Amino acid sequence: MTTLEGPVGVEQVDRRPLLGYAFYLTAATLWSLNGVVAKIILEHGIPWYRLSEIRVTLAAVVLLVWISIRNRSALRLRRSEVVPLLAYGILGIAATQTLYLVALQRMPISIALLIEFTAPIMVALYVKFVRRQPVSNRVFAALALAMIGLAMVAQVWAGLTLDAWGLLAGIVAAIALAFYFLSGESLVAHRDPVSLVMFGFIAASLFWVVAAPWWSYPWEYLSFTAQFAGVGPELPSWLYVAYMVVLGTVVPFALAMASMRHISASQASVVGMSEPVIAGVIAWIVLGEILAPVQILGGVVVLVGIVLAERSR
Repeated sequence: MTTLEGPVGVEQVDRRPLLGYAFYLTAATLWSLNGVVAKIILEHGIPWYRLSEIRVTLAAVVLLVWISIRNRSALRLRRSEVVPLLAYGILGIAATQTLYLVALQRMPISIALLIEFTAPIMVALYVKFVRRQPVSNRVFAALALAMIGLAMVAQVWAGLTLDAWGLLAGIVAAIALAFYFLSGESLVAHRDPVSLVMFGFIAASLFWVVAAPWWSYPWEYLSFTAQFAGVGPELPSWLYVAYMVVLGTVVPFALAMASMRHISASQASVVGMSEPVIAGVIAWIVLGEILAPVQILGGVVVLVGIVLAERSR
């Protein structure tokens, strides 16, 4: 799931756009595959909030070790940062990750991502009407396209074919992701992106320490073995969890950051629109998730709306 936004500095020396696009497309593919891995774990009975808990906590540990080795000065935290970072981690990261898992459990992966990806439209509307900053009127076309596309995906004329709780979770996840983007824009002005995300994950993990203490963790749900795509040997659960943390979270974020040396944030966000498409293809191959033609067309309409919203800013 894409988690990159905000005014990240782009080096003007030795820019190689093709390399930047390759980095971000690889990150999008890893995030897409992460949705399939998460769904496999969820199918073995672990509660969605416990899966979110282990993901954010282990990712926080990995990022903390990385920062301690590479940039120890970034571990210093100013008192004025504490409350904004807690909000960023809890309302942005923890809420987005957890609600996405709820949606993932109740609907096809590509649809869950499409709904969550409407966050940029919410951001553009917030910037226009709350911050009263210049935003192109194309944002209204973007909103209209997103609503039409989502109606096609949900097939509302057939009485809403999507799970209602999954749909609600996806919408709230999009709101949480919009908050993540907006708060990240202000926080990244005073802190490098990697340490910012590290503190965000730490805040999210602290939230779960209180909400769902580790001493009551249902470890028995992580003692399974399962084939991937129904072929090959059965893999132990720890490999699936390791993928979620390392290849599904830390590595794609690092690739996304590296891509920003060669392409702009707006270019990267457009490449990121490939994530629901890639996730849909992988889910079709691995999980047998098939969308109706009208749902695929609706997904394309939503993606066009999201691109318009990105360009409106």
